[in-house]
Amino acid sequence: MLPTILTLAALLSGSLHIRAEYRGPQWHIYLFKPLTTSLIILLALSAPPPATPFYKIAILLGLLFSLGGDIFLMLPSDRFIAGLASFLVAHLWYIGAFSLNTPALLTSWGLLPLLLYGAAMFALLLPHVPGKMKLPVSLYMVVILSMVWRAVEQLAQVGGTAAALALTGAVLFAISDSLLALNRFRQPFRLARLLVLGSYFLAQWLIALSV
Repeated sequence: MLPTILTLAALLSGSLHIRAEYRGPQWHIYLFKPLTTSLIILLALSAPPPATPFYKIAILLGLLFSLGGDIFLMLPSDRFIAGLASFLVAHLWYIGAFSLNTPALLTSWGLLPLLLYGAAMFALLLPHVPGKMKLPVSLYMVVILSMVWRAVEQLAQVGGTAAALALTGAVLFAISDSLLALNRFRQPFRLARLLVLGSYFLAQWLIALSV
């Protein structure tokens, strides 16, 4: 019952946040964005202890650093680098969770699409990224694609519903960040906030469910 309540509350909070991004008021953004991620953290926290506690701890730490990134990115002043750093650490925790009991193999069917996707995103974005931000943005792209790769390996080697949820969440997270980057550095588009935030909240929810 509690996971259902938290999921519905996160859905409502996330919807109100996305609405506020387009129609205001501003204080709704400050309230509902961190509230949505906090509800997802509670969802992961309420899950029964897994066989290996490290997985749950790593996912919770990833969600907490994501909450920090949410706060940095919604502040009036431009804290993009601080937000980027927070999410980078979050992905490192997710990599740690997804790497549990999964050797660092290179499954060709999972690796090739990621390499092609990464190359396409580098080609689309880097010419438009300001010089001082090229390195942190490039590093972030490598880390998030590594996170997706580890989720692919987890599903390939371990299998199961939890691994499938984690991989779906990881892919959606990469899509959300790609859309955010394209909107910020290449060409703004009206549906960006809906698509970025919708895929982001869904990604975090799925990763939380994998605990």
